[in-house]
Amino acid sequence: QVQLVESGGGLVQAGGSLRLSCAASGNIFSIEVMGWYRQAPGKQREMVATETSGGSTNYADSVKGRFTISRDKAKNTVYLQMNSLKPEDTAVYYCNADLSQRDGLMTFRNIIHWGKGTLVTVSS
Repeated sequence: QVQLVESGGGLVQAGGSLRLSCAASGNIFSIEVMGWYRQAPGKQREMVATETSGGSTNYADSVKGRFTISRDKAKNTVYLQMNSLKPEDTAVYYCNADLSQRDGLMTFRNIIHWGKGTLVTVSS
């Protein structure tokens, strides 16, 4: 079993900052990609930021220059530093991991796990 547990959401005024954290635990052999997605009311879930095990990052255009993703590989943890928040950033933020698991001599790759989400509300 694998668990992704997010923390750090909350209510903040426009222009403020929040830092989200997501810790992965359980039967994990390696984590290839960790990232953050968000879903606003009435909208589809969208990618916010991802980081590969090699350190390559990818950001949605809407958050470039304001959000920063980082990983602590030793702790299987990913962070999202969100600055200059806007009301349109209001959403439930979900942690995502693309990982490998080992069962005996077999390795299973590209297994996707999601956290339960943490709500970020930005007031105007």
